[in-house]
Amino acid sequence: MTAPKENQTTRRRAPGMSPEQRRAMIIQTAIPLIAEYGAAVTTAKIARAAGIGEGTIFRVFADKDELLQACMAEALSPEHAVRELDAIDVSQPLPDRLAEAAEALQAHMSRMGAIAGSLGHRGGKHPGTVRGVGRDESTTRIRAALAELLEPDKAALRRPPEQIAALFFGLLFTQPRTEDEPDLTPQELVEVFLHGALSGGAK
Repeated sequence: MTAPKENQTTRRRAPGMSPEQRRAMIIQTAIPLIAEYGAAVTTAKIARAAGIGEGTIFRVFADKDELLQACMAEALSPEHAVRELDAIDVSQPLPDRLAEAAEALQAHMSRMGAIAGSLGHRGGKHPGTVRGVGRDESTTRIRAALAELLEPDKAALRRPPEQIAALFFGLLFTQPRTEDEPDLTPQELVEVFLHGALSGGAK
């Protein structure tokens, strides 16, 4: 049976990848599948989605457990979130910058939650991160990227950008979840953060 054209293309390119590039490609392919299927996802399914042979996975991972641990580590890494924050146009008004930042960080948290929820029950030691970034350093890097977004408005802020960034980061990670109230949109969250809980007409 002839493989789909897309898979044939990927198969031709895969041999040209370095082991590290192939490893990264497999991890990125596997993460959404793990979020959907959990630890029950098969390496055959991951290989089909990546357009490679299943044996290719085991040339860069010792076994399925190592692949799952690497995927959890990647999901916990701040790299993607920091890149998205760095890409936000600082010439935009502050509310727009913070709304984009909120969207990026909420997506980051959703990805972490999906992977941790799917694999967390497996037990064993914490996988750390792919690039050796621990939790404290991860938080520090994300806060630093947020502070850079606030820097153009430094003169208008009541506190230093670093402190405002820490407050905003904390708000994003501690939003209450209730069944009868919808989540705040990024724009609504930023509005409350910048202007407080009182409506415009309140005294």
